[in-house]
Amino acid sequence: MIFLIVFVLFILLISIRQVSEYERGIKFRFGKFTKIMTPGWKIVLPIIESYKKVDIRTKAVDVPEQDAITKDNVSIRINAVIYYKVFDASKAILAVEKYQYAVGQLAQTTMRNAVGAVSLDELLSERDKISTEICNVIDKATDPWGIKVENVELKDVKLPEEMQRVIAKVAEAEREKEAVITKSKGEKEAADNLSKAATILSAAPGALHLRTLATLNDLSSDQSNTIIFAIPIEVLNAFGQDNINNIVKKVKSTKK
Repeated sequence: MIFLIVFVLFILLISIRQVSEYERGIKFRFGKFTKIMTPGWKIVLPIIESYKKVDIRTKAVDVPEQDAITKDNVSIRINAVIYYKVFDASKAILAVEKYQYAVGQLAQTTMRNAVGAVSLDELLSERDKISTEICNVIDKATDPWGIKVENVELKDVKLPEEMQRVIAKVAEAEREKEAVITKSKGEKEAADNLSKAATILSAAPGALHLRTLATLNDLSSDQSNTIIFAIPIEVLNAFGQDNINNIVKKVKSTKK
């Protein structure tokens, strides 16, 4: 009797299995699935019963670099990170063999197909949109496996050196274009302001004469010895028509 009790206790001790909070256990009896084991200490009888643990935490899996060709026939190398978790532990064990490997292979294939459906410009400018499309495709395919794909992020897109030089030239041309446009806008605004100023000065009698005197005052502080200054006709008008006629007569008599 003592031997029997000791044997039963020994069997119970070796039958105790611990399932952590972030795990679920898939229990089999005579090779048949019986139930999902929740966290805690559980009894798994040796020989007749077995179990497998499944981690239900979110996993971040690095998808290796893949050679792909875009829609416009540009060869690139691209890699990504996929985030997924198991929502049904029984399906992850019963419906697919090595679900981690299966998810990684599916992600690689889907990523190449998604890149082949877009042009290089779309891939570079709409990376978030393409990542969402890849995520939706993988999530739909892995749903029968009890796996939920939460997110896919395209990490890096590597271009050939020739294509990098072409893109750099295009970017430089765009910057030069923007610079020319900005300069022309500034010149146009300056011309508009000068036109408005000229209109205001011409409308007010003596305004241009005062502006000329202000310019002479500014030049008086210059250290240069020679100043060439063009006198506009409006300044001469300020002296009156009679004075101008007298000056013209004096100039003609001098020439004679």
